[in-house]
Parts: sequence; C-alpha cells; structure tokens
Amino acid sequence: MDLRVLESFLAIAREESITAAANSLHISQPALSRQMKELEKELGKKLIIRESRGISLTEDGQFFRRRAEEMIALMEKTRSELAGSDGAVSGDVYIGAGEAESVHYLTEAAYRLKLAHPNVHFHISSGNTADVLERLNKGLIDFALIVSLSEMDERKYSVIHLPAEEVWGILLPEHHPLAEKDVLTAEDICAQPLIVSNEMLRSDLLTDFTGKAMDELNITATYSLLYNASIMVRDHLGIAIGLDRIINTSGNSDLVFRPLSPKKTSGMCIAWKRCPVFSKAASAYLAELQNAAVSD
Repeated sequence: MDLRVLESFLAIAREESITAAANSLHISQPALSRQMKELEKELGKKLIIRESRGISLTEDGQFFRRRAEEMIALMEKTRSELAGSDGAVSGDVYIGAGEAESVHYLTEAAYRLKLAHPNVHFHISSGNTADVLERLNKGLIDFALIVSLSEMDERKYSVIHLPAEEVWGILLPEHHPLAEKDVLTAEDICAQPLIVSNEMLRSDLLTDFTGKAMDELNITATYSLLYNASIMVRDHLGIAIGLDRIINTSGNSDLVFRPLSPKKTSGMCIAWKRCPVFSKAASAYLAELQNAAVSD
C-alpha cells in the first residue's frame, strides 16, 4: 500500500471533498478518484460515500482513517530516527504522558539532554493510561508516563518507578460550601454532582473510596483532560475528581483543590518496550532518565 495513497485518503477525509483534496494535493480530480477506487478494491471495503454536499466516511472508512494516521505518523517517526542515525546525537524523542505533576521528570531530563545535544527535539502527547500504552505498543512513542499499574507485564515493558506520589482530591469553586473544609470524605462528595475521568470509570479508585457502585453515584459528566473538567467546574456543572497540582489553584484562581480523606495517592512510572529499537536521541534520553532515577 503506497503511503501517497494514504495521504490522499486523509486529505479527502480532512477536506470532505474530492475537489478540495485534489487541489490541496496538486493532482487532478479524476486521478484522485481513481486512487480511491483502487484503494477500496484493494481493501475490499467501501471507505467513502459521495453525497450532494460532499464526502463522508463509512464506518470502515473512519476505522481506516485512524489506522492511516498511525501509519503516516510511524513513517514520519522512522524517517526522523534514520535522519539522526549518523554523527552527533540529534533527532526526535516521542513521549506519551498522562496529566500529572510528574511530567517535570520528563522535562527536566529533556532540558539536560538539550544542553548537551541541542538538535534533539521532544514531542509530548497527552492521554489516559490506555491511550498512552496503545501508542507505545504500536511504536508511535518511545516512552510513556503513566500511573503505576500492578498488572503491568514486566516481560513486555521496562519501568522506572518515580519517587513522587500524586495526590487525589476534588477541584471545586472557591465559594462552594465544601471549600471551607481542609479535606473531603466520601460522605462529603457522594451526593454531589461529580465530574470524573473516563479512565476512572474503568478503575476501582472511586468505588473503593466511596463504598458505592458507579451507578449509585451522581456522575454528571466525564473528561479526558482535567483542564476541560476545570472549565466545567467553573460553569458549576459539578465538582471534579482529579490529581493535585495539574490545575493552578493559587493566587487569583477561582478554584480550590481539597485532598480526599483518607488520603488517596497513585504512584507514577516511566515505561518503554523491552528490547526497543531506539534512535540515538531516544537512547541518550533514556540514559538521562535512568541517571535521574539513580540520583533521586
């Protein structure tokens, strides 16, 4: 399968028009239409639907779009790694990270490496643990910063456990009645409209803390990134459960953070695939991460 065909398909998905996609690719409309017919024939699936108002993707087309984006991203990553394979340490390092204060372990190591090798560049994408591990398994990122998982297969991943723990608590408006308390208990929050992460719905943290099943709680909204949850909190949609020090609640902020009681914490780790095929840049970065872990 030609990568140029993948790029053509993605252009059509992006522009929602054969004509607009052809113009952006600087090829003729008939040539682009022919590429798509040949691609659909090769895959044995219909990918696009031609409508009066433009182009839409079938269900198979939407699935193929995600895979095409991953294949293009992996090829670009590979080209970058090969370009930096000769001579001095240079190139790109790809990292996936959950939202946590522990990201500073990644950035401090990146800063030290940049001092010695200024032609190394870093790309950090955000996501929950499942998203980040999926990207790691597919080779789209080199390293993952995630919540430490007891069920992680250490035959598959190498791991650096970070010394710091992340504290769970509640993000709420400064004038909320619960803001008067220093810590919040299960009794305080069970009747409140709760904003929880999508990942939390698949974990036991909330049910263990409250002693209630998910369907017994008043979950009014979910989020992937706590920043978006903070906007929902500001608009009084509910109070958000998340980690401390992600949202700034100091100074003139109209939000406050209150830890849970009894205290709930999560460890963090940096993971990478065992027996990886690392670029020089990624190998040098790993050395910085390991040196920092030893010094801590």
